[in-house]
Amino acid sequence: MRRQRRLALGVLLGAAALAVVAFPLRTTWWGGWILAIAEAGIVGGLADWFAVTAIFRRPLGLPIPHTALIPANWEGMAQRVGVMVGGRVLTKEYVMEEIGRVDLADLIARGAERLSRRDLDAATRTVADWAVEQLTPATASELMARLRVLLAAQPAAPTLAAALRIARQNGWDRRLVQGLVNVLADAMERPEFRATVGEVIEDLMGRYRARLGVYPRLWIGLAELLGVLDRDRLVAALHSGLREVAKDADHPLRARATEVVAELEERLGSDAALVARVESAKRELLATPAVATLLDDLAASLRRTLLADLGAERSEAVAWIAARLERARQALVSDAVLRVEIAGWVRARVAELVERYHGRIAGFIENGVRALGPEGAVRLIEEHAGDDLQFIRVNGTVVGGLAGGAIYGIHLLLRLF
Repeated sequence: MRRQRRLALGVLLGAAALAVVAFPLRTTWWGGWILAIAEAGIVGGLADWFAVTAIFRRPLGLPIPHTALIPANWEGMAQRVGVMVGGRVLTKEYVMEEIGRVDLADLIARGAERLSRRDLDAATRTVADWAVEQLTPATASELMARLRVLLAAQPAAPTLAAALRIARQNGWDRRLVQGLVNVLADAMERPEFRATVGEVIEDLMGRYRARLGVYPRLWIGLAELLGVLDRDRLVAALHSGLREVAKDADHPLRARATEVVAELEERLGSDAALVARVESAKRELLATPAVATLLDDLAASLRRTLLADLGAERSEAVAWIAARLERARQALVSDAVLRVEIAGWVRARVAELVERYHGRIAGFIENGVRALGPEGAVRLIEEHAGDDLQFIRVNGTVVGGLAGGAIYGIHLLLRLF
């Protein structure tokens, strides 16, 4: 813009120099004509310099009315820009039409094809390293505290019912029963675990006997005396039963366990008393200091494990995440239906955002323009339109000179007649 300013100033000074040269010759018809051209050019150049300067600042610093227009009217200008762009340019219809023109499915396919497994590994490693750096011990403890607050506010019964439904739909309930039975059966092979189970059975039998009357206790004592109710025999029977259940995939106990899961899912949605008991148990559990300590220990242990894993030459966590990202990438490349579904979902979410927040676009643009401030706006406009504004000064000098010459020519013609 400095070059254009020098050009405009040079043209104005050229007109002034021409006037100085032609002034002694003003008595001749051609000298007067040249002087008229120069004088009109000077007037036109000065007038346009004043007009261009008055847009941004006060000419020569003088407090002339209706100058420094942008700084003086900045607040109203920012508001008008926001209303114009938000309400007349970026209308809902225009935004949705432009979104509809974008072939999101094709963009997804091309993006997935350009990615490689190495890119996914590098990106996953970078994100994981950054996440672990941010996850300080204090941050991990704070996250667990917030998790407790979220769990306390979130109703447990619907979440538990949804988890049971997903587990049943994917067959995880049967796998869970299988795993639990196998674990218990393997645990019963250890003498110390059998001894613990025996102590529990004995304690339960003692409590049960204490609630009975005289005659039932007499018969139970007789059964124990005859060896019918023997702790070791009960433990052995339990161990044998667990082995049988673990081996038989169609065992009635497994089927009953699956039915219990289905019944529990239904009751969690319909039984108000059960829902209340679940919520009460959840609140009591979360309020115990042991849970807070357990969560803090869990966060610290998880952080140490992640640090150790990411510090290894080959991270299992990074490899696991990258492998699933690679599977997702391959699915996006090969499955056109999936790409169309994702594109439709993205368009729907964008449409919701446009519908919800379109009214704020004008305010957002207004605040963005206002954030520039008067001086920033002046600099911005001068950077983008300053060259053209300086050419206005050049044009003013040239056009003023031509107009002055034309008027003086008419004056000379009138003198001839």
